[in-house]
Amino acid sequence: MEKEIEVATLAGGCFWCLEAIYKRVKGVIKVIPGYSGGVIDNPSYKQVCSDTTGHAEAVQIFFNPKIISYHELLKIFWQIHNPTTLNCQGDDIGSQYRSVIFYHNTRQKKIAEKSKKDWQDAHIWPQPIVTELIPFQKFFPAEEYHRDFFENHPENQYCQLVVKPKIKKFEQTFQEYIQK
Repeated sequence: MEKEIEVATLAGGCFWCLEAIYKRVKGVIKVIPGYSGGVIDNPSYKQVCSDTTGHAEAVQIFFNPKIISYHELLKIFWQIHNPTTLNCQGDDIGSQYRSVIFYHNTRQKKIAEKSKKDWQDAHIWPQPIVTELIPFQKFFPAEEYHRDFFENHPENQYCQLVVKPKIKKFEQTFQEYIQK
């Protein structure tokens, strides 16, 4: 990747949702679904779903900070999932669905801390934000069949009932960030 490309690693529920949304964001070059935050190397989807690995379903977002900032990626993050529910998003339950910002450096950590505080202080949600801020360690790409899942399986029931409405909300809320 080019020198001006940065990486953000985020977890906020099913990685199919996060991937489908962030792929639509201008300045995002690539989004990879995978696993981060756990204790075993190269976990399988089945292992992660067993809720015993410590991994969260996450995405790595490669982006051009001259087009979209890390702060702006987090602005989207806070509004495309519920950061107040511990270990779940909707009907997806388990620690693999927890909300986490895996910061890659001190600058990202400071931005994430301020962003989290600002969103908490805005009192948008009646409950406190439970999103974890964790130093990035490792990321393991998900199996090939998880990549571009929404684009490859738009008829899938989960895609129709969960992913598609999140994309629609993103497109309505963040028109200024949509790739043309």
